[in-house]
Amino acid sequence: MTSEELFYDRKPAFDRIDEKASNEYAEGYKKFLDEGKTERDAVKAILKMADKAGFKAYERGMELKAGDRIYKVNRNKAIALAVIGNKPIKDGIRLTAAHLDAPRIDIRTVPLYEQDGMAFFKTHYYGGIKKYQWLAIPLELRGVVCVCKDGKTQTVEINIGANENDPKFVITDLLPHLASKQMQQKMVDGIKAEGMNILIASKPSDDEKDCKDKIKLAVIKHLNEKYGMREIDFLSAELSCVPAFNACDVGFDRSMVGAYGHDDRVCSYPAATALMDLNETPDYTSVCLLVDKEEIGSEGVTGMQSKFFDALMEDLCGGLTGECYENSICLSTDVCNAYDPNYADVSEPRNDARLNCGFALMKYSGARGKSGTSDASAEVMATVRNIMECAGVPWQTAQLGRVDQGGGGTVAMYLANRNIDTIDAGVPVLSMHAPFEVISKIDLYSAYLGMGAFYKS
Repeated sequence: MTSEELFYDRKPAFDRIDEKASNEYAEGYKKFLDEGKTERDAVKAILKMADKAGFKAYERGMELKAGDRIYKVNRNKAIALAVIGNKPIKDGIRLTAAHLDAPRIDIRTVPLYEQDGMAFFKTHYYGGIKKYQWLAIPLELRGVVCVCKDGKTQTVEINIGANENDPKFVITDLLPHLASKQMQQKMVDGIKAEGMNILIASKPSDDEKDCKDKIKLAVIKHLNEKYGMREIDFLSAELSCVPAFNACDVGFDRSMVGAYGHDDRVCSYPAATALMDLNETPDYTSVCLLVDKEEIGSEGVTGMQSKFFDALMEDLCGGLTGECYENSICLSTDVCNAYDPNYADVSEPRNDARLNCGFALMKYSGARGKSGTSDASAEVMATVRNIMECAGVPWQTAQLGRVDQGGGGTVAMYLANRNIDTIDAGVPVLSMHAPFEVISKIDLYSAYLGMGAFYKS
């Protein structure tokens, strides 16, 4: 055998991918990102696609046969989609799992206040962020408010800032002329979380001359007229600020996509669309599970630790989940870091994923001593490698930087804890967790091809 056959060589995949198809696929992905900037919005966008692809809402007790396409929504923030296979479900499933939530700025339950001629929202950031990155950028306000009156509840959707003519919102920053003390602090201390207040108004109301907080009054009157809200309705609201810019091509060659929310919608989208695009009934039932709350530990009723998935699988396989799980295999499809030569000192160039080299297979994630990872077995790695190679899918190995540099986990361990053989796999990302992340179109399309091959295996 030649050295080329004996050595593992990570190569860009431009010559192994239909670049036209890759670019066309990226256009659909960009549209999804613009529509799905929160987990609720992402579920709505996926439901729209699933309906067009012939998926039907699953109801407990429904009789299913091979080829049936179903979905189940969990509290409007998570969704499972399945194509029933030819084999009994107890023989195992082919599962992909990803998350729909992304780092953002959440509005607090008592957020509205006026101070020194301006009105603000108090906030609480969600997920792991570098706080300074969220200052002085345009923000959208998205979410729902459950308006309560006379013992009745009406849920209203709020989406302000997505349209070109909409107002935007902002967290102000300190001018460099007065920031000498701030700039001498550690980066982690330079921006205080309690100072990340969103500027929302500055014009006072003409009503109620004796009212002390006239700007605050103007804001709440506007919300009342448009949405029927009173200030107390913030207690039953889920409102977030997300970046107010759309996904776009990056680079002279347009080979990359820049956007908010690649982590982890860049894996959720191919996981879902590859399942929708199956043109024949698979041998094994194929399931795509997209959840919430990964960025804060996968807790809660819509996170990966919820019993939602287990309850659905009990229904589908007649209570034989133990047998089903032990025969199943899962791709935990979450992003990994892309090697960045600008920050080479925190990377491990032999093992970190590279932009444009394809679908990234990660044997383990975690931090330092592999904390918070499931660590896929050699047999599982071999199985997935063979699937990718037989299908001609460009793929590469990945990890998460130097061993003692830090690290992070995915949903993989919660699936492995269910006795499902699980491996991390995903798309490399530059500037992960920033308001504007970057991925390669080639890697995105390779993930779509890889997940399609996995479902068919």
